[in-house]
Amino acid sequence: MEAGPRDREQEQRDAADSASRLSPDGPDDQDMTADEVEVELRPQRRLRIWQLAPIVMLAAVGSLMFAFPLAFGTGDGGAVVAMLGLLISCCAAGWGVMAARRVGHTWPGLPQRGSGERPDWRVIALYVGVGTALVALAIWRVARLR
Repeated sequence: MEAGPRDREQEQRDAADSASRLSPDGPDDQDMTADEVEVELRPQRRLRIWQLAPIVMLAAVGSLMFAFPLAFGTGDGGAVVAMLGLLISCCAAGWGVMAARRVGHTWPGLPQRGSGERPDWRVIALYVGVGTALVALAIWRVARLR
């Protein structure tokens, strides 16, 4: 079924009106009314439960393996179990960091991935210093079990 001549004229007028209102990249701010809202069409990237659950479980098991021998001093095998728990906890932390990086999160103070900005060396030095101190304290505590 073909549109009549009146319908074509109306469509042409509507197209001309909408073309005059819109700039090449979308509506101008002054043309937008209060009930018009621009919405991001892409879904927000975030960690899902199936990504978080194994990381949380691995971290919990590792931290319990690290904490119980240190707290209760259970004989000769305590140092080995504590170091294994520390290793498992560190693996879970690394896994979590890589999963967060994959969805676009960054460490505080560091630029977004792909932004072209260089990270500040002081922030990196702070992260390395804190990590080194935590590892040194953990190793020192496990060494005191013997």
